Amino acid sequence: MSIRMASQLSDSILTADQLEQINGLATSLDREQAIWASGFFAGMAHRAAIGFDDDAGTWLPGEAELDSRLVTILFGSETGNGKELATSLAEAATAQGLEPRLVDMADYKLRTLRDEQDLLVVTSTHGEGDPPQTAMDFFEFLEGRKAPKLPEVRFAVLALGDSTYEHYCSAGKRIDERLAELGAQRLADRVDCDVDYEDAAAAWIAAVVGTLGQSPGADGSPARNGGSPSARNGGSPSARNGGAPAPVAFSKKHPFEAAVLENIVLTGRGSTKETRHVELSLEDSGLTYEPGDALGVVPRNDPALVETLLQRLELAADAPVAVKQETTTLGEALAGTFEITAATPRFLEHWAQLTGAAELQALCAADRTKERAAFLRGHHILDLVSRFRVGGIDPDVFVAGLRPLQPRLYSIASSLAAAPEEAHLTVSTVRYLLHDLPRTGVASGCLARRTDEDATVPVYVQSNDHFRLPDDDTPIVMIGAGTGVAPYRAFMQEREARGVTGRSWLFFGERNFRSDFIYQVEWQDLHRSGVLSRLDLAFSRDAQPKTYVQDRLVRQGRDVYAWLEDGARLYVCGDAERMAPDVHAALVGIVAEHGGLDRDGANAYLAALKRDRRYLLDVY
Repeated sequence: MSIRMASQLSDSILTADQLEQINGLATSLDREQAIWASGFFAGMAHRAAIGFDDDAGTWLPGEAELDSRLVTILFGSETGNGKELATSLAEAATAQGLEPRLVDMADYKLRTLRDEQDLLVVTSTHGEGDPPQTAMDFFEFLEGRKAPKLPEVRFAVLALGDSTYEHYCSAGKRIDERLAELGAQRLADRVDCDVDYEDAAAAWIAAVVGTLGQSPGADGSPARNGGSPSARNGGSPSARNGGAPAPVAFSKKHPFEAAVLENIVLTGRGSTKETRHVELSLEDSGLTYEPGDALGVVPRNDPALVETLLQRLELAADAPVAVKQETTTLGEALAGTFEITAATPRFLEHWAQLTGAAELQALCAADRTKERAAFLRGHHILDLVSRFRVGGIDPDVFVAGLRPLQPRLYSIASSLAAAPEEAHLTVSTVRYLLHDLPRTGVASGCLARRTDEDATVPVYVQSNDHFRLPDDDTPIVMIGAGTGVAPYRAFMQEREARGVTGRSWLFFGERNFRSDFIYQVEWQDLHRSGVLSRLDLAFSRDAQPKTYVQDRLVRQGRDVYAWLEDGARLYVCGDAERMAPDVHAALVGIVAEHGGLDRDGANAYLAALKRDRRYLLDVY
C-alpha cells in the first residue's frame, strides 16, 4: 500500500500531526526496519486489546488468563537467506507480543511435529528441486509414512528459489502440499520468492504476523503466548540498551569494500581452465569468520556486455531510469544493479509481451516448463533482445523485466589464525562460447578483472554452521574437487595454528597434475610436516580410464571405513550435480563392503553420520 493510499484511509483516524510523523517514519525505513515496525505497532494494538499495562509491565488486574498457542518458526537454509528471513519473521512476531521458537530443520526433533500449533516454515530450494542438505531428514520424515496427522496445526510456508531452474521453489511447494495432506490448516497462502525475494518476503511476514496477532484462542479471545512482560514487549536492540545506537556492521545489505591484496592465476601453462587465488583485506571492517564460512561477493557486470546490450537496444548509457524510487543512468543500472546475463522466466514473459513473438509466448505456457527451462539455458538476455527486436523501447520498460543483481558466495580458503584481517578465495573463472559469442561468469569474471593495485570488492561474511571443524583432535576426512578444496586450506591453516594433532586426510581431484594441482606446494609441505596425515590425488585426464576422487576413495576403502569407525568427521565440498552424488555412491559401497552391510544398511549408516553431524556437505 502506498503512503498516499494510507493517508486517504487514515484521514478519519489520525490527526494531521500524527499522519505527518507516520509518513516521515515510513519513508526513512528500509525493508528490515519496516518489517519490525509493522510487528511492533501490531503488538501495541494487541496488548491494548487484551489489557496489557505497558507502564506496569503486567496484565491489568482482573484480566482473565487467555489460552496461548505455540508458534514455531522452522527454516531450511543452504546459503543463509532462509535463516535470515526466518530470523526477521521471529523478530516481527516478538515485536507483536508473541514468543516464537526459531529452529533449524537440521536441529528439529521430528517427533515433536504432532505437538505443534502454529508452524511457520521458510525453506529454500536447490539444484533440481532439492531441499537444503541439512533439511533432508525433515523432508524424509514429513513425506514418509511416519508423519502424524496434524488437524490441530495451522501453518504458512515461504518458499525461496531461483526461477531460472525448472523446479522453482519445489521444496517449499512440497512442504505446503504435504502439511495440507496431513490435515493442517493454512494461516496464509504459500508465497514463492525468486532471488529478488525481499519485497515478497516482507509482505508475507507482515501478513502472517498480523494474522497470528488477530487469531482467536480457544475461548474466542485474541491468542497470546505466555512469558515474561519484557519478552512480550519486544523492542529494538538499541532501545533495550538505553537508546545507544548499534555500531555499523557490514552485511549483505551493507557490504565492505575490501582491497584486493593479491589476484594471481593458480593453474599452470596448458591448463584447460583458469583458477585464481584472490586475497582480500578485511582491515578495519570488523568482519570475522570461521573456517567453513563463505564470503559473499557483490559483483558488477562485464562492461563489454553492458556496452553490447545498449547497442542492441539502441539506448544511451546516460538515459535516466528509476530504480527503487531513485533516478540513475541506464548504464549504471545495467552495470551494477540488475542481472543482465541469464534470462529468467519473468524476463521471457516480459519480452514475449513486448515483442508479441509467437515462439516466446508459446514458451510461457504453464505446460511448457521443460521446454522453457531448456530455451533459457541456451539464450541469455543479449540473445533474446538480439533475435526478437523491439524498436524504440523505453529504458524504464526494459529494466522492468530484469531482476536485481545478486551476490555470489565463495568458500573462504584461509583462516584468520594464519592470515589476520584477510580472506582468501579460490575462484574458477567461468568462460565459454554461446551462439559463437564469448561469455563470462558474472562474479568470477568480475574478480578476474579486479587485479589493479587500487581495486576493491564489496564483500560480507556468510556463516556456515553446518560445515565446521571439530574443536578437538577428532580425525577428519576431506573430499573435494577443483575449487572445492578451498575450505580445506582454511581447515589446515586453522589446525596448524592451533597445534591440533588429530589425523587429517585429503582426497583432491582435478584434470591434470602438471597444470591443475592448485596449492600443490602448500599441501606437500603440510603432508611432510605431519599436519596433513594422508594425501590422495586424482587427476582425471592424466590416465585412462579417467580417475576421480570417488575412485581414490574406493581404492582406499578399507582405511576410509576404519577412520569412520574411529570417529572421523567426513567432509564433501564441490559440485552438487555430479561429484557429490558420485562420492556418496562410493561411500555406500565402501561401508557395505567393509562394514558387512547390505545397501540399505550402508545408507542407514551414512544417514546416522549425517544426523550426528559427522558427514558434512558444502556443495553448489
